[in-house]
Amino acid sequence: MNQAILFPDRESWDEAHQCLCFPALVGGFQVNCAISAGSLAHRFGGETPAVWIDSFRQHRWDLEEEAEQAINQQREDDQGWIWLS
Repeated sequence: MNQAILFPDRESWDEAHQCLCFPALVGGFQVNCAISAGSLAHRFGGETPAVWIDSFRQHRWDLEEEAEQAINQQREDDQGWIWLS
């Protein structure tokens, strides 16, 4: 199914899950996408959520493309989240 996937600029740090969350709008429905602190540190370095949020913003296009591929491949977890590794 070919559907539009949009990524609004609403990323945020989720302290409970220790991840950066960002929404995707898929066919009008919101899908939660996330990347863990460990993955962010491995990819971009840094030790704080503020640094990782900045890194996410600098690499937004690549991460959104990765999330789009995961959405198209229906790689949601049991909660319906898309996790980048």
